[in-house]
Amino acid sequence: MKKFPPKPRRPAGRRDQVSASEDRRRPRFSRTLSVLYEDDAVVVLDKPAGLLAVPVEGSDHPSALSLLKARLEPRKQRALVVHRIDRFASGALLFAKTGLDRNALVKQFLAHTPARRYLAVVRGRVDAQTGTVAHYFRRDGMFQQLRTAKDPRAARAELRFTVERVLADATLVRVELVTGFQNQIRAQFSAMGHPLIGDRKYHHEEASEPLIDRVALHAAHLEFVHPRSGKTISVECKLPADFEHLIRELSRQNPTEQRRDVVPTTSKRSHAPLHREKIDGHQDQEQSVHPKHHRRRKYGNKPSR
Repeated sequence: MKKFPPKPRRPAGRRDQVSASEDRRRPRFSRTLSVLYEDDAVVVLDKPAGLLAVPVEGSDHPSALSLLKARLEPRKQRALVVHRIDRFASGALLFAKTGLDRNALVKQFLAHTPARRYLAVVRGRVDAQTGTVAHYFRRDGMFQQLRTAKDPRAARAELRFTVERVLADATLVRVELVTGFQNQIRAQFSAMGHPLIGDRKYHHEEASEPLIDRVALHAAHLEFVHPRSGKTISVECKLPADFEHLIRELSRQNPTEQRRDVVPTTSKRSHAPLHREKIDGHQDQEQSVHPKHHRRRKYGNKPSR
């Protein structure tokens, strides 16, 4: 039998070499996913940042869909995609259990009737306390490219925002989607000159952000009409630890900040208690990418690196 040399052992105290601040900036990947709401028709998960919403063709990386399917299979139930959130965003993600339920929910999303509210931390100070913003984008591969209304291939993207806190060279905003496109919040705030902190996809330099290791975007609230009962289901998803760490550190750097309550520490939901299920998962790192023809915009001074 062929013998292989033993794997080198990690030096003792290796974990001690990672600073406390470096550890806190990383998203927490656990073998558990929070089920925020579940009944015979639908499931709402608390997707952690870094976990794919759906599988990527040709990849063996786990996804929220594949993990949920494995969990529901012993019950002879299905998991069907209704909508998506970005891989490196976190928060509430809805699935249906039957084809009829999925069709009814997808119709709602196509009509833009569900309420989808996000929390995001953007670079610079957003001057307006509230606002409605519209842009025209054309999808180019995995990116949204800014266009004008004259472009026949461009789609109109619209969102509403409210400033929650003014931080150190940054702003915490609550965002409600009016339309729903891939990377919409990231692309629109980038076009406004206020890119999301940690968004290395649209701003390569964000890869060096010291306070958080992913895009600062969290799906905090989801509200939709139940496909069977017709009742309104409202689900809140609390902030993960790495997002709270970012806000806390930026608040310390800005002692004059004006703050409002952001997200309750407990989830508000209808008809079902919050519980956790064991689901296998692991961390995958995002590559630093930047579209070659993306137009960079100035957005004020960044915190010191």
